Amino acid sequence: MILAGDIGGTKTVLALYDGTVDGLNLVREEVYPSRKYPTFEEILNDFLSKGSDPKLTRACFGVAGAVIDGTVHTTNLPWSLHEKALAEVAKVSRAKLLNDLEAAAFGMIHLQPDELVALNPDASARRNGNAGVIAAGTGLGEAILYWDGNQFHPIASEGGHGDFGPRNDLEVELLQYLREQFGAHVSYERVLSGPGLGNVYRFLRDRGHHAEAPAVAEALKTGDPNATISKFGIERSDALCTGAVDLFCSLYGAEAGNLALRSVAVGGIYLGGGIAPKMLPALRRGEFMRSFTAKGRFKGFLSSVQVNVALNMRAPLLGAAYYSFRI
Repeated sequence: MILAGDIGGTKTVLALYDGTVDGLNLVREEVYPSRKYPTFEEILNDFLSKGSDPKLTRACFGVAGAVIDGTVHTTNLPWSLHEKALAEVAKVSRAKLLNDLEAAAFGMIHLQPDELVALNPDASARRNGNAGVIAAGTGLGEAILYWDGNQFHPIASEGGHGDFGPRNDLEVELLQYLREQFGAHVSYERVLSGPGLGNVYRFLRDRGHHAEAPAVAEALKTGDPNATISKFGIERSDALCTGAVDLFCSLYGAEAGNLALRSVAVGGIYLGGGIAPKMLPALRRGEFMRSFTAKGRFKGFLSSVQVNVALNMRAPLLGAAYYSFRI
């Protein structure tokens, strides 16, 4: 019996799986609003107190933050998690903490074909080798799947906090605009995330590239801003929202291409997180792949790389569960 978790700033998902020779069978799953609990241990105790004694053999958790020496201080929560303490609560010999993108990366290789949507129609057949995962959501996460010739090993990173590198005059202007807002360091997360989409929208509005329609301005006041921008942009019914969505997709493709180069991702690039499935029509228009492949002498290589959007939002949870077999 396996306990797996996906611990995020907004929600925490815990699940029990029965591990069999054929894979994993879900026994029970619960979703908790993270910010309502002062510690993760309270969530864990609540989950384990329900139902019969699960008699756990393994426990593994993906968590938003850098895991160092078995400890993580969560990025968007006032929590500190320690593997030894979690093992005691779960009553297992060892608990494992993974960075959330590390867990998501491992989950990607266990997704079914119908849980992936291809973005690169010119890709070659999948080859054995490294792969990469980039996930825009509340923040921007990146990870690498290292192929050792026999199996994958997920490698965590904080690549989303790397310097945003503009490629043209418009993006240079965007960088200057964001430096006025956030200071000297502007990361890719400032443009490739839920808040990032809003930053791109405001830049195009404030710098006069497109006028804000009254109907859109009103919708932004009453609804989810990111959902509003995405809706009008995907429909192409508003010039400002369309410009924001197109620029977002172009930037997403550029950084995904950077990750493919850094990892020599002949095994493919996966798009995780919550934004890509919702923006799928826009991602498939072509801006993403044009930016992904626009890497000079490496255009040919990147044109051959498979790029897939993951539709299954439980990839980090599955990754944590499958990784527990390596504990």
